Amino acid sequence: MAYLTSIVLAAACVVALFLMLLRLVGPARQLAETAQRSRAHLADRTGLLAARVAALRVALDRRRRRRNAG
Repeated sequence: MAYLTSIVLAAACVVALFLMLLRLVGPARQLAETAQRSRAHLADRTGLLAARVAALRVALDRRRRRRNAG
């Protein structure tokens, strides 16, 4: 009888853990999607910033050439 109680209790705990994991899957997926969108947005902004910095370097280089030529 004691073994039967232990087995039923263990099965109930396994079911409870499974249900908690199922409840956590939805928010975990949403968090992963949000993190992925944030990384993509940050990568886009970083690329734009790098392009602006490169354009400024080109403009400064042109100014320096004009000053040195004149």
